[in-house]
Amino acid sequence: MAKDPKELNEAEAANELMRLARQIARHNRLYHAEDAPEITDQEYDALIQRNAALEAAFPDLIRDDSPSKAVGYEIAASPLSKVTHEVRMMSLDNAFADDDVADFTARIRRFLRLDQGDAVAFTAEDKIDGLSCSLRYENGKLVLAATRGDGQVGENVTANVAHIADIPQKLHGDNVPELFEVRGEVYMEKQAFEGLNERLVEEAQAKALAKGQEFDPASARQFANPRNAAAGSLRQKDASVTAQRQLRFWAHGWGANSALPADTQIGVMQKIEQWGLPISPDLKLCEDLPQMLAHYRSIAERRAGLGYEIDGVVYKVNRLDWQDRLGFVAKAPRWALAHKFPAEQAQTTLERIEIQVGRTGKLTPVGRLSPVLVGGVTVTNVTLHNRDEVERLQVRPGDRVVIQRAGDVIPQVVENLTQDETREPYHFPDHCPECGSEAVAEEGEVDVRCTGGLICPAQRTERLEHFVSRVALDIDGLGEKTIAQFFALGWLESPADIFRLRKRREDILSLEGWQEKSVDNLLASVEAKRKPDAARLLFGLGIRHVGAVTARDLMKGLGDIHKLPEKAAEIYEYLHDSPRAEGESENKYRERLTDKIKAILDVRTDGIGMAVGEALADFFHEKHNRDVWDDLLSEVSPPQFTVETVESDVSGKTVVFTGKLETMSRDEAKAQAEKLGAKAAGSVSAKTDLVVYGPGAGSKLKKAEELGIETMDENAWAEIVKAAG
Repeated sequence: MAKDPKELNEAEAANELMRLARQIARHNRLYHAEDAPEITDQEYDALIQRNAALEAAFPDLIRDDSPSKAVGYEIAASPLSKVTHEVRMMSLDNAFADDDVADFTARIRRFLRLDQGDAVAFTAEDKIDGLSCSLRYENGKLVLAATRGDGQVGENVTANVAHIADIPQKLHGDNVPELFEVRGEVYMEKQAFEGLNERLVEEAQAKALAKGQEFDPASARQFANPRNAAAGSLRQKDASVTAQRQLRFWAHGWGANSALPADTQIGVMQKIEQWGLPISPDLKLCEDLPQMLAHYRSIAERRAGLGYEIDGVVYKVNRLDWQDRLGFVAKAPRWALAHKFPAEQAQTTLERIEIQVGRTGKLTPVGRLSPVLVGGVTVTNVTLHNRDEVERLQVRPGDRVVIQRAGDVIPQVVENLTQDETREPYHFPDHCPECGSEAVAEEGEVDVRCTGGLICPAQRTERLEHFVSRVALDIDGLGEKTIAQFFALGWLESPADIFRLRKRREDILSLEGWQEKSVDNLLASVEAKRKPDAARLLFGLGIRHVGAVTARDLMKGLGDIHKLPEKAAEIYEYLHDSPRAEGESENKYRERLTDKIKAILDVRTDGIGMAVGEALADFFHEKHNRDVWDDLLSEVSPPQFTVETVESDVSGKTVVFTGKLETMSRDEAKAQAEKLGAKAAGSVSAKTDLVVYGPGAGSKLKKAEELGIETMDENAWAEIVKAAG
C-alpha cells in the first residue's frame, strides 16, 4: 500500500511524481491516441488521485509535465491532419461518492458567496462513454469536425462525421449564430458493437481459409468495448471505413461561438436540440442536491438496459453568468463534475494465471477467465496486480471469482468464492519467466521484479534506450525506433553490441531511410563514447536505485569502476551471512548493515544505504548481468573517476535547489554545485548556506527566509557558475 504523502520525504515524493507523470502519460496515450487502454478506469482514477495528493502535499515539486495540467493526449503521429481548437476542450473532475457531490455544491456556493436562501440549479445528464468531438458550424453549415486530442490540438475528422446520421450538415431553425461549435460524444451502441466484432471475426476467418490456414477466433482483431470501437472507427484515414460503422452522436455542450441563444445551460442545450442535434434523453434540471442524487440513482438503475455504455452522470451549474464567474482550474471547469458509477460485477471461473513481464521488469499476474458478459462487454482477462494481491485473494486456477468493471478493458477480481477449499495454493514465481533470472521484491515494496535487467527480453529495448539517453552515455542517432529496428534485426541485444555497430555499416546503409552521412554520424557518435565517464556508464546500466547522482557518489568512493562487481559480491555475502543478532533492534540492525555497505563502497553520503547496496548485490549476483558487464568493458575503457573542482563563491557551502529549474535539470544543478566545491543537499536546515530557487518554489524557500538563509534565483546562480569558469 502506498505511503501517506505526509510520511514521504521530498526526494521520495519527487521520484513518485516522476513515475506517475510517465505512467499516466503512457496510459493517456494508449487511451486517447491509440484506443488501446491497458488498465481499468478505476486504476487510472487512482493514479490521478495519488498524483493530486502528492502535489497538494509538495506544491513546489509540481512538474511541467504534471498530469494535473494535461487534457487527453498530444496527437504525435496520425494519418489525419491536426486542428487547433479556438476554445480549449477541457476534461472534468470526478466524484465517486455522494459526499463528493455535496462538497462540490458547497464549493460552488462558497465561491459565489451565496446566502443560505439562494438556490443553485444544476443540469444532470448521463455521461456517455465515447470519443469527444467538436463540430464547428459557420452560418449554420458544418465546416469542421475535430477530436479533442490534448484539448488544444485534435484531429480533423470532418469527412468522417459526414457518415454519422445524427450530425446534420446544416443546422435548421431560428436564432442560429454566425459561428457555433457544438461539442459532444461520438459513440457506438452495444448492438452495433457486437455486430462489428462478429464481422471482424468472419473476415479474419475468410482470409485464413483462403490461405489454407487453421483459424483461431481468439487471433482475430476485435475491439475491446464500444468506446474503443467508436474511437477506432472515427479516426480512420479512409472515411469509407467510417461509413461502414454504425456511429452515433449526442451533444453535451459548446465551444467557440459568436452568440449564445440562451442564458442557461438547459436553455442552450434545448436550442441545440431544436437545431437538429440529439442531446441526452436524460438531461434534467435539478433544483438542489437531493434532486441531483435522485436523478443519478434513477439513471444507474436503468443503466444495464440502455442501448449504449455510460459511466456516470455529469452535473453543471445552470446559470451561464455563474459559470463565467466560477471559471476553470488547470484542466477542468469549476462549475461541472462527473459523478462516476461504481463498478459492475459478474461471476466466472479463473482458468489459469499467467505472468507478464513489463519493460521495467515488473512481474504482473494476469488471470485468464471463462468468458463472461459484464456491462455489455465480454471479459476474458483480469489483472491480479501483484504477488500480494494474489495472496490476499488466495486465488488458484479453477476458483470461482467475482470480477468488476466500469467501462474497463482489464477488470479486477473483488472476491474469491472458493478460497476456503483445501487445494494447493498458487506459488508466485521467484524467477523471471522470460529470462530465468531471479525475481525479487525489495523490502517495503509489493512489486516483484526481474533482476535480469539487460539480458531480459521484456526489458532489453527500454534499457538500451536508457543507456544511450542524454543523461547516460548521450549517443546521438540511436532513438527509440532505431533501437527497436536494430533489436528486431538481431543487431542490438546488449550495450556492448552498440559498440560493434561499426561492423554493420553496410547493413545499416541497406536499410530504408539511411544515407551515408546519417550512418557515419551515428557511428562517430558511438566511437566518441569508447572512453565514457564512469558515473554515466554506471547510471546507464539502469540498476535499480542507482540514479545519476548516486552513480557519481559511488564512483567518488570507488574511483575505478572495475572494482564494482567485487564490491557488490562482498555486499551480497555480508547481507546473506549477517543475521540480526539476539537483542539487536531492527533499527540498529539496519544501521549496522548500512554502515558496512558504506565501508565496502568507501562512501559517506546519506544517499547510499541499504536500498542501493541490495540493488548492486542483486544485479551482480546474476551471472547474466556479470556477462553483460564483462562484455561491455571489453568494448569501452572508462578512465579513473575524478571530480574536478574549482574555487568559487560557494566552495565549502551547502546548497539546496528548489522549484522548477528552467535552464537545467536538478541533477545538472547538483553536478554544478559539486564542481564549484559545494555540497548539494535535499532539504533546508540550519546547516544550509544557500537556497537557489526557480518558479513554483514553496516550503523550502519559505523556510530559508524564516531561518535567514541566503537565497538567489536561477539567473544569479548562473552568474556564479559563469564567474568560476
